[in-house]
Amino acid sequence: MNILVCISNVPDTTSKIEFTSDSTAFNTEGVQFIINPYDEFGLTKAIKLREEHGGKVTVIHLGDASSEPTLRKALAIGADQAIRIDSESKDSFGVAQELAKVISEQDFDLIITGRESIDYNNGAVPGMLAAILDLPFVNACTGFALSGDSANMEREIEGGKEFVKASLPLIIAGQKGLVEESDLLIPNMRGIMTARTKPLTVVSSNGTADKSKSISFEKPAAKQACKMVEVGQEKELVSLLHQEAKVI
Repeated sequence: MNILVCISNVPDTTSKIEFTSDSTAFNTEGVQFIINPYDEFGLTKAIKLREEHGGKVTVIHLGDASSEPTLRKALAIGADQAIRIDSESKDSFGVAQELAKVISEQDFDLIITGRESIDYNNGAVPGMLAAILDLPFVNACTGFALSGDSANMEREIEGGKEFVKASLPLIIAGQKGLVEESDLLIPNMRGIMTARTKPLTVVSSNGTADKSKSISFEKPAAKQACKMVEVGQEKELVSLLHQEAKVI
């Protein structure tokens, strides 16, 4: 089974977010980057499927050379090879088109992405990729089991769960439930050593034009100071909620 996992390189959730002086770009100075958590669920699932059914797991990422440590970590976790599209991620549609170009030149049975990346939270690339490649697509996937040349899947919907079946090849956008957090794989020493010799191929950008552009960024307003009310001062609390907070 030939499986492709799309990997995003995102800031660690503990990173302090800052923008450039003109607020037109994210300031990456001093920021630690990691594999997008939703993609980690997909990568672990891909490796488990390979263990059960044989085959190969490839990871792919669009980014510059600074993202290669993240790809090497994916290789250390257990992926067989990595592909880096040498370009800068600016627009969801552009990313989808760049990925589709590389994917269309190969033969994958299953393509796994994360539901969304935790930096911009657009959640747009998986669906766009499926539309460009004209492949079945299951979003918010929380369960996946192979059955011959098709797959039985479970996905979250508002108010419940949906169970679907589709033929391979297909694209799924995974999240927690595809595997559990306790099942996530972490690199061991042997994996780290072998990752150094696994192939990491760099391919040129297709030069896709962006359809949208981020004009500026703005941090949310700072939280206001908390006002404490002494125990037993219910009247004061009600007055504050009514007069100042204006919530009642």
